[in-house]
This record gives sequence, structure tokens and C-alpha cells, in this order.
Amino acid sequence: MVQQVSRALREVRLAKCRGASGEPAAQAAWSYLGEAPHWVQPVQPEPGASMGVKALHLQQGLSNKYCGIYLSHSTVFKGYRKPLEIEDVWELQDKDKTKALYTAFEKNMKASMQKARAEMEKRKLKKRRREGDPDYGNSMSKAQSQDILVLEEKQPKKKKKKGDDSHKDYPKGWLMKTLGKTFQQNLLLAVAFKLVHDALVFVSPQLLKLLIAFVSDEDSFAWQGYLYAILLFLTSLVQSLCLQQHFSLCFQLGINVRASLIAAIYKKSLTMSGATRKESTVGETVNLMSADAQRFMDLANFIHNLWSSPLQIILSIIFLWGELGPSVLAGIATMVLLLPINAFLVAKAKTIQERNMKNKDGRMKIMTEILNGIKILKLFAWEPSFEKRVNEIRALELKNLVNFGYLQSVSVFVFTCAPSLVSLASFGVYVLVDKRNILDAQKAFTAISLFNVLRFPMSTLPMVISSLVQANVSTARLERYLSGEDLDTSAIHHNPIEGSAVRFSEATFAWEQDSNAAIRDVTLDIAPGSLVAVVGAVGSGKSSLVSAMLGEMENIKGHINIQGSLAYVPQQAWIQNATLKDNIIFGSEVDEARYQQVIKACALLPDLELLPAGDQTEIGEKGINLSGGQKQRVSLARAVYSNADIYILDDPLSAVDAHVGKYLFQHVLGPKGLLQKKTRILVTHSISFLPQVDNIVVLTAGAVSEHGSYSTLLANKGAFSQFLNLYGKQEEDVSEENTAVVALAGDEEEADEGIDPCMDERPDDVVTMTLKREASIHRRKLSRSLSKRSTSSQKAAQEERPKKLKGQQLIEKEAVETGRVKFSMYLRYLRAVGFCFSFWIVMGYVGQYVAYLGSNLWLSDWTDDSKRYENQTYPTQLRDLRIGVFGALGVAQAIFLLFATMLSVQGTMRASRVMHQQLLSNILRAPMSFFDTTPTGRIVNRFAKDIFTVDETIPMSFRSWLSCFMAIISTLIVICLATPFFTVVIVPLSIFYYFVLRFYVSTSRQLRRLDSVTRSPIYSHFGETVSGLSVIRAYGHQERFLKQNEITMDINQKSVYSWIISNRWLAIRLEFVGSLVVFFSALLAVIAKDTLEGGIVGLSVSSALNVTQTLNWLVRTSSELETNIVAVERVHEYMKVKNEAPWVTKKRPPRGWPSRGEIQFVDYKVRYRPELDLVLQGITCSIGSTEKVGVVGRTGAGKSSLTNCLFRVLEAAGGKIIIDDVDIATIGLHDLRNNLTIIPQDPVLFTGTLRMNLDPFDQYSDEEVWKALELAHLKTYVQGLPEGLLHLVSEGGENLSVGQRQLVCLARALLRKAKILILDEATAAVDLETDHLIQTTIRSEFADCTVLTIAHRLHTIMDSNRVMVLHAGQIVEFDSPEELLVKQGVFSAMAKDAGIAITETTSL
Repeated sequence: MVQQVSRALREVRLAKCRGASGEPAAQAAWSYLGEAPHWVQPVQPEPGASMGVKALHLQQGLSNKYCGIYLSHSTVFKGYRKPLEIEDVWELQDKDKTKALYTAFEKNMKASMQKARAEMEKRKLKKRRREGDPDYGNSMSKAQSQDILVLEEKQPKKKKKKGDDSHKDYPKGWLMKTLGKTFQQNLLLAVAFKLVHDALVFVSPQLLKLLIAFVSDEDSFAWQGYLYAILLFLTSLVQSLCLQQHFSLCFQLGINVRASLIAAIYKKSLTMSGATRKESTVGETVNLMSADAQRFMDLANFIHNLWSSPLQIILSIIFLWGELGPSVLAGIATMVLLLPINAFLVAKAKTIQERNMKNKDGRMKIMTEILNGIKILKLFAWEPSFEKRVNEIRALELKNLVNFGYLQSVSVFVFTCAPSLVSLASFGVYVLVDKRNILDAQKAFTAISLFNVLRFPMSTLPMVISSLVQANVSTARLERYLSGEDLDTSAIHHNPIEGSAVRFSEATFAWEQDSNAAIRDVTLDIAPGSLVAVVGAVGSGKSSLVSAMLGEMENIKGHINIQGSLAYVPQQAWIQNATLKDNIIFGSEVDEARYQQVIKACALLPDLELLPAGDQTEIGEKGINLSGGQKQRVSLARAVYSNADIYILDDPLSAVDAHVGKYLFQHVLGPKGLLQKKTRILVTHSISFLPQVDNIVVLTAGAVSEHGSYSTLLANKGAFSQFLNLYGKQEEDVSEENTAVVALAGDEEEADEGIDPCMDERPDDVVTMTLKREASIHRRKLSRSLSKRSTSSQKAAQEERPKKLKGQQLIEKEAVETGRVKFSMYLRYLRAVGFCFSFWIVMGYVGQYVAYLGSNLWLSDWTDDSKRYENQTYPTQLRDLRIGVFGALGVAQAIFLLFATMLSVQGTMRASRVMHQQLLSNILRAPMSFFDTTPTGRIVNRFAKDIFTVDETIPMSFRSWLSCFMAIISTLIVICLATPFFTVVIVPLSIFYYFVLRFYVSTSRQLRRLDSVTRSPIYSHFGETVSGLSVIRAYGHQERFLKQNEITMDINQKSVYSWIISNRWLAIRLEFVGSLVVFFSALLAVIAKDTLEGGIVGLSVSSALNVTQTLNWLVRTSSELETNIVAVERVHEYMKVKNEAPWVTKKRPPRGWPSRGEIQFVDYKVRYRPELDLVLQGITCSIGSTEKVGVVGRTGAGKSSLTNCLFRVLEAAGGKIIIDDVDIATIGLHDLRNNLTIIPQDPVLFTGTLRMNLDPFDQYSDEEVWKALELAHLKTYVQGLPEGLLHLVSEGGENLSVGQRQLVCLARALLRKAKILILDEATAAVDLETDHLIQTTIRSEFADCTVLTIAHRLHTIMDSNRVMVLHAGQIVEFDSPEELLVKQGVFSAMAKDAGIAITETTSL
């Protein structure tokens, strides 16, 4: 999900770098801009803007252009006939593939980085000389000073680090050099094309001047006119070809830079040291990939403006001086005065945007957490509190957006005023300075077209500079990241030592160089082929010991020697988004026989039978469609399959049921398992296996307190034997029996090797049964998730059917909309804006263009005065009138525009507010089943990307589309007024234009979609890699992941690449239409020479020179608008999700309900979805006040469905539940959920203070909170924290151990103190001591409550009043544990499995 957020952020940044000057530049585009569109588009600059034509295996140059056109021709036609798929896009050439690019980049990077490192050392030395000893380098030999440098470096680092991390020095300034060196050929070619283009820009105004002179002169020859017309056409054509070639080179540069940077970041992430990794979270690293690499890409697109803008400015001024003499300075002064205003506005806008980025990040963070912990929110009825938090942030965000919008309108206003003010100033001064100066058509229109040329570089220069500044920030971030320290594995030796597989020699390791050591002076020798158990309390350093072996920690002293290859099973299984088989094989060769053996040993066969497509089933992200136990078993199977020499197992049995654990130990880990010949290091919490291991290592506070075999340690009477006496009694009694069972199973297995014991359906083969059951419930969930798909119609539903049987894919591909966007979407958006608003906005734009036409006609009339008063003095009052009206019309334009933009800011904000509000409240009210079947990323995407589009991109697109459309209409009107014949030409041109548009838009739209669809895998693969780093490194699979990353990158590059070329295809055709408009307006002027005045010709041709750009731009904005409006559609889709029952209904339960806590089930039935079987099949029972009831049953018997029913996460299919005489189905969900308490299975915490996690509504006093913490045995820990209750919990509670999180959940329940407590066996991840604490607390504190415990371990419920045994959704036994044990039923069989003897219960 991170990636979606970051993608959204990237787009915000894009918009930000365009800042307030996005639209103004757009206005500037009316001039003959040459390159405006790419800059100006207020929409994104082409995102992957790519290697234009390079993909075609051809030499560069113009000929190349046409082949590019041909190939893109085929793509465009294909795209018009049917929506493009990724298969239709042509492959990249080898030299454009990520691998080739990165190889070159890396070579240069190494060289530059070395230089930069040397520089950094010099800086350090200088600094040290300044601070410290003057006689440093003098009195010592070089070698000595070097040594001291090394020492010095180690010491000060410690102090500095604590003080301020951000000022840590890093090699600077090498990134730009590296990029320049790597891509120099491309840069030089682009410069050449740009120079030709810039020269031609200035030819058009000169030709215009000659043409006007020709029209004004009665005696000139007709051929001259035709020559000028043809020359105008040709310059405009060549200009557009050069420009497009230049752009395709720039975009190619951009996309290649992005590819190299992403590859570099990815590679770095694989080798990064633990400390460097801590500095940046996964999110931030993904951001480097998405946002910062993207910034470089945007910069590359217009890096050349840095030199070409000043060049154009200088040339324009020279030409203008020739026309108007010194009075030009007035116009330029006006422009220069407007620049600081604009710069000020941009800076303001930027600060607002930055503030908003923080809000957006904050909002997304909360949203992600809400979605990840949605189950807890529902069970605790905490939605309103979180909804309020999101809405508060959103309100700030909208406030900033409105201010940003206003700033933008002002800046657009200034920019619209600009052209009329500039020409007003110049012409006014020119006319006023000297009586003899008369404004004639040649001067006026040549000057105007030159001013137009000038406007563009002047507006882009500040933008390029600001984007450079932003790229600078990114450069710093990337340089710091890419030059961070690599993992230092020097402390892990691989020397062959006889008789030892792993040897620790006085090993002391810490998580960071200067923090406290996590493991101290460990000296251990592990013999090859032995099974060593590592035990210890929570936080005693068991996992740290594992990390040290994997080389993930910083060495302080000593070393570890490891012989042979490693396989690693982490505590929390890391599952890739791939098929189950791929997850197990994990890039090794496929060996079917071994694979089958592994699957059987890891108890995965029953799961495979039940998964929809066996081992080809696709596993969702983070293993979403597997249960915890299944994930753990897959993770174990991966290790076993890898056939390594040394196995490091970090508590792999914690997540599975006891009997499954037993089976795994027997068949895989134990003395008779698959791995019996290997060295196994097993971190474990469960005592039952300890008698069978060769060696036990006991850790306390990071040091080995004792080690030896089970019997030795017992005899020693140390900490370990006390520990065992506390918890191991029950196991003692049955250990003999146990070993017998194990032996028996072993013999049996050898006896029928051929037959798979799992297939043998003996009822007492417990494991198989539970596994089957576990899998079947999973399958049930899965089919539930499959058919809960939003099927738009019956037809779709029928097509779904066969899918469900295959069901190979858990999560359907996200629907990529194809074809045109429905018109209703535009209407829906306008309705959200308000129709009244919309109407007045349009009127404002109409007003603006009427005034624009007026001022142009007035000017052409003014220039004709030079003819009327040819030999007379020019009347002063007429002169003043001319200047006055001209100025007034200019201001009127701007005022109309200001009115329209201000209104649209109000309107669009209203739309944003309404849409987000509806989306949020609807998502929070969606039933649980919706979240089970929809990946979080998809929902987050609606809140990040799509809401961003509605907030910022759509308003921009709408406004620019309107401007554009009006501008074209007004230009055409001007030309038709001048030469009425032109109307005849308009018709064929617009038909051609329309077809090009339709063709292009359908292709472009689909390619854009492909780009975004192929981009997410890059980020999700990266996120996956970062979260599974330790596993990937342990197995040594870095190379394979690098390859995978290259492949994903290339697929994305490919689609972006085609998108760019299709853009070039379009641009060339459109600019051709534009050139034709210029040609015809000039040609018609030549033909109708005798009837025309110079003024009107000047007006019509100079307008025509603008039209090319505007046409190009209209297509852009239309296609952008179409692409963006999809966001409205996507948001709307989630506004229609069906809601759960209302939170509060008319019928409220009495105050203080439930006072007794009696629960009655009356023939209660429930199913997950209408078409599925019942999960609970008519349960009837009653639970008395303050009774303690344990609920047991094999996996899938319906235990957890029971809690879901009490909280109405599942609604009844029949029967009812009555709590204290109230039927729970009749009251609101919140009334119900607020009055029950649950301690859930997985402890979920939210970011925020510890206090917020315990009491989000601030209902309790601090004393009460402390009391709860004390009872939960957390008080001492919390008091030890510097911030106490305000201690910030990090994302997902990462900065607390799993055990502590569990205790926080206990404290939550203690605070609520409802009459009914449901305890969903939460002790799997907790060591026995913590478990003991929790149990005793619950017994004492909840003595007067009704407690339902859903148990996986029978020990926890042996002291209940009664035990309910569920089987296949029915109650089979319900009585006190003593009775049940005697009764020889299901329960006593289970007890026997868990090794509970009858005698023992009496002691309780």
C-alpha cells in the first residue's frame, strides 16, 4: 500500500512544482510557444515521458522521426480498434533496458562516489583542525595521522549521532555529475535540435512583418506574397519537427534517468546496513523511488530551458529594439515587475503545498491504520473517534487548498493582465514619446508576436529554477541514501573448523553502533547435525541472537563462524505475492519428489486439497489468504526445500495449533524428522519439545545464563529448572506417554512409507483432520471473498461462476476501465460542484474572451490610423482614447477571469469536501466481509490518488480545457472576420482534427492506464523486498530479486515509452494542422490583398501563429480531463458499497446494560453469505451471570464465528442471541459493541500516544488509565519511558514487543470493564510467564464478569466453570471440565492430545 500513497504524493509534488504558475504559463501558451504544452499542461508532464523514437532500431535524426511515426501509427490504430494490452506494446531495445542503463550508471557512480568520499574526508579533517589540535597533521607522520583519523572517526560519531542525525555528513555532489556523464550523448543531440528550433522561432515574426508590408503596399508582386505564405508554412513545419525530436530526446533522458535511479535504490536496499535501514522507513524508501526519481524525470524533460530561455529572451529584446526602439524598455520593465509578484505567489503557494503535504501524509497514515485495524475498530466501536481524526485533518487540508486556489487565481489574473499591460506600456510609451511615432500594423503585430515569444521563456525560467531547487532536495536525499553504509558482515566468518557448525566467540552485537549491546559476550559451539533450542523470557535477546547470526546486527566485538549454507524461518512468516509453489521453491530448481516430501512433512497436503487451485493458488500480498498457521508452515516448507546445512528457526511453531506443532516437530524438526542430519537452531516458547533436543541455551538479558542438555539443566537447579517447575508439571506426567506416542508414530511411518499417512482417514489422525478443517474454513472464507465481488450485473455474475471453481486468483485484477468515460461522470462532478456555480464559471470565461476579441480588434483598428492620418499630425485626444480603451479591455479580460477562477475554487472545494466525506463515512460503515475481500491498497488508493485527483487535478483540467476551447473559438472568429473565405477551410481541417483526436485519445488513455497498472508492481515488489530483506539475505537470493526488479521496470518503461511516442505522433499531426491554418490565413490574405487593411491581416496571421499550440493543447487537456474524471468514477464506486446495520437505532438498551451478563443463544444459525452453508447450525445454550466458559473445538469448528456473532460482525441467519433480556439484533451496533469487551487474537495498535490507544475518546481519567496499566503489568515499563503515557507508538506498534502489545490490549479491556469479556486465545505469541500474568489478571480482575475464552491451548481453560465443545458448528458437549474428562468424549480425547491428565485439574 505504501506505494499507492507515495504515488499520490508524487503527484502532489508534481503539481507543487508546477505550483501557482501552472495555469499562467498556460495562458502564455496562446503565444507561439514552441514547447509550451509539455510545460504548461497543468496536468502532469508526461510521466514516463520516454525514449521517443530511440526504441526503433535506427540512427537518430529526422529520418528516424518518420519511422517512429510509422510504428506509432500501428500502435495508434491498434489502440483505436481495441483497448491496448501490455502484449501489444513493442519491446524495448537492449540498450534501453534497465540492465544496460544501470550498468553504465553504476560504473560512473562508483568513480564519482569515490571522489566525493575523498572530499568528505577532507571536510572532516578541516573541521577537526578548526575545532581541535592545531598540530594535527604537522607533528605526525602521515601513517600515524591516518590511524588517528580512524580512531577519531569512531569516537565523535557516537556523540554526534545522539545529538542530531540529520547533520551526519555524507558524500555530496556526485549524483548530477554521474547522470551527466552517463547520458552525455543524449544531452548534446537535444541541444542541437533545440538550437535550430530557437532560431526558427524568430523567423516567423520577421516573415509576418514582410507579409504585412506586402499587403499594405499596393504595387508589390503577387509571387512575393505566395513566397511569404509558403515560407511561413515551412518554418512552422520544420520548427515543429525539431521541437518534437528534441522532446523525444528529453523524455527519453527522463525515463532513463528514472530507471537508473530506481535500479540503484533497489540494489542499495538489498545491501543496506541495519542502522541505515533504521534511518528511513519502508514508506520513505518507496518515496525515494516514486517521488524523488520522478522529480528527476520531470526535470530532465525541460532541463534545456536553463540555457534556451535566457537565449530566447536576449534575442527577442534585440529584435524588439529594432522595431520600437527604446520604448521597448517600458514593456520589458512591466514584464520584469510582474515576475517578482509571480515569484512571490509561487513561493507562497509552495509553502501552502508543503503544509498540505504534511496533512496529506498524516491523513493517509491514519487511513492506512484504520484499514489495517478495521476489525478492532469495529469490535471496540471506535469508528467515530477515528472518523473525527481524519475529518479534522481533511478540514485543514481543504482550508489550505482553498488558499492555494485563491493564490492561483491571483497569479492567473496577473498573468492575463500581463500581455495587455506589456503591449499597452510599450505602445503607449512609443506613441507618447514622440509626436512623429505612429503605430502601424507592421510594428504593432511584429512586436506583439515577439512579446509572445518572450513571454514563454520568462514564465518558464522561474519554473525550471524552482523545479531545479526541488530536484536539489531530492539529490540530497538520494545521495544520502545511496552513499549510506552497507551491511558489514565481516564479523561473520566462514572458516572450516572441525566439529563445529556455528561457533560464537565472545560475540557482542548491538542494533546500532552506539546503542546498548543486545547480546553480550556469547561464547557457544554448536555441533554439526545437532538440534539446539534457545529459550528465554520475552525480550531476553532470542531474536537478536538469530539476527546476529544472519549478519543483520552491528558487531561490537568478537565474531561468529558459520560453516555451510543457511535457511531461515522468521518469527512472522514472510510470504511473497506469488503462487504457493513459488513461495516454497523460492527460486531453487524444481525437484518434484523432494517437493512432495517437503509438503507432506510440513502438513500442507490437506491445505492443498482445499485451496482452489492446489499449489498453483495465488497467495495475496503479505499472505492475505492464508491463515497464520498456514503461512508459518509455508515459510517452514521453504526452508526445508532449500536443503541448506544450517537451519535457523525463530519460533516457527508459535502460530500453529498444539497438535500441528507436534506433528511438525515429529516430521520435520525432531530427531526423526526430515532435517535430522542438519544443524538446527530452534528458538521456542513451548516446553513440551525440550526433552527431545540435544542442547538447550537459556538466555537472560542478552547473555547465555546456562546451556547443556535437558537433564543437565534440570539437575543444575538453575533458572531453567525453576522455570520448568512452574510451567512444566503437566508435561512431566505425560512425557513418558508422549515419547511412546512419538515412537509409535515413527514406526508406523516407516512401516507404510508408500502410503501417505495423511490420506489415511483414521479419525485419530488428529493433525490431518484439523488441517483439513482449517483449510476448509479457509476455503469457505475464500469463496466468500470471491463471490462478494461487486458484479455490476447479472451477466457478469454468471461469468464469475466458472472463475469461482478455478478460483486460482484470490484477488481479481483491479478493474481497469476501458473505453470512453461515461458522460454521467462529468455530470456527477458538476453536480457536486453545484450547477449554479458551474454556470457562472462558464459565463466568466465567455466574458474574458469577448473582451480579448474586443481588444484585438481595437488594436487592428488603431494600427490602421497610420494610413488614415498618413501625412497629418495625429490628434492627441484620439491617441489618448486609443490607449485608454485598449488598456480598459485588457483589464476587463483579467477581471472576468479572476471572477471565474475564484468561483471555481469555491465550487471545486465544495465537490472535494462532499466526495471525501461520503467516501469516508461509507467505508467506515462497510461490513467486515468487504474488507476481507478487498486489498487494503485498493481502498487506500481511493483515498490517496483518486481524492488527490478530485482535489487538485480535475479543477485544473477543467479550467484549462475551458480556456483552451474559448481561445481556439476566438482565434477562428478573428481569422474569419479578416478573410471570410477561411470558413470554407475550417470544415475539412476540423474533421481531420477530430479524427486525429479520437484516434489518439483512445490509445493514449489506454497507455496511461497501462502505465499506472504496470507501475504499482515496481513499488509493491520493492515494498515486499524491504519487508523480507532478512529472509532474502539469509538465503542469499539478492541477485534473483535484482533480476525480478529489472523485469518489472522494463515492463513499465515499455508502456510509458509507447505513450510518449503516441504523444509525438499526435503532436506532429496537430502541429501540421496548425501550420495549415497559418498557411491558409496567410494565403487568403495574399489573395484578398486589395480588400484588406494591414491591421486586420496582422491580427489574423498573428492569431493563426498561436493556434498551433492551442490546438495541440486542447487535445492534451481533453484527454487529461478524460483520464482524470475516472477518479470520480472510482470514488463513486466505493460510495455505493453496502453498509452494515445502523450504529445507533431508535431502540436504545437500558442504562448500565448489561448489568448481569447473562447470554442466551436461541437456536442460533449463521452463515458467511446467503448462498453458503451454515457455519453455526442452530446453537441453543445459556450462560449464567459471571460464569467462566471455555470454548474449544478443532480448527474450523466455529469458535471464532461465535465471537463474530456476539459482536454482530456476522448477522444471524436464524434464531437470536439475548443478553440480559435484550435481543442484540434489535439495538444499534455501537450500543452493542460498546458494552462488550474483547481481547482479540492479534494485538493491533495505532500510531499515536499510548493513551490514545487505550482510550481514544478520552473517557477515563489518568488515574484509571494508570490503574489499568498496573493491572496489566505494564506500569513499570511505561513509567520507565521518558514520555510516560504520551509515549508515541509507531506504525502497527512496531516499537513494542509482541508480548507488550498483547498486554496493552489487556489494559484496554481492563479500562472498559464491561460485564461480558470475550477472550480470543491471544497467548500464541507470548512466553509462558506473560501468559501466566494475563491469566491471573483475568481471573482476579474479571471475577464478577461473564468470561468466554476461545482456547487453542487447553491448559488455559481447565479452571473454567464449564467448557463448550464445538464440532462442525454444533455444541457436542457442554459441562464442567472435570465431568468432561471423566466422560471419555471429544474433550477428553483433546485433553489427552494436549497431555493433560485427570489428576491435575484437582490442584486448581
